[in-house]
Amino acid sequence: MPQEMVQTKDKELEFTDPITAAIGFNESESRVAIWGHPLHAMSVAFPVALTFCAFGADALYWWSGAEEWAWAAFWAAGTAFLFGLLAGLTGISELLIVPGIRIRAAAWTHFAIAMMLLSVLGLNWGWRFGGYVQAILPWGILMSGFSVVVVVATGWHGGKLVFDYGLGTSKGNERPKG
Repeated sequence: MPQEMVQTKDKELEFTDPITAAIGFNESESRVAIWGHPLHAMSVAFPVALTFCAFGADALYWWSGAEEWAWAAFWAAGTAFLFGLLAGLTGISELLIVPGIRIRAAAWTHFAIAMMLLSVLGLNWGWRFGGYVQAILPWGILMSGFSVVVVVATGWHGGKLVFDYGLGTSKGNERPKG
């Protein structure tokens, strides 16, 4: 895509990025929030933690053979999926409503990886309905392990969006200096 060239004071040619020049590029403050606290950032902690819990419970079942761990893994996988749906709704709302988020390719990458995570979490939970004990080896623990890898990837991308670009944050509540 050709970029526009602009002349500076020193008469050098400088390239401008058409995306950063787009209307709304700097509008990246969260609009899906309660009292300035972004709901997406608050809600992702639950599916992330429960994804790790499902994998941990699967590993403990594999190690001990205790059916209680298989039961815990079943519910951790299910609640990770359900809380992931809620986190996804708040995230997609931000993506579609806020122009400064919507215009960035990194936000769409985070969205695509998060949708893959939701798919794997749903498959993992659904797989266990046929028998939560029998479902663990080998496919249940493999899906849980893969979910951990995917949650790390989507979390890294989401963190990058927040910490590097300041997307989905509340800019009106700046901390006092000093």
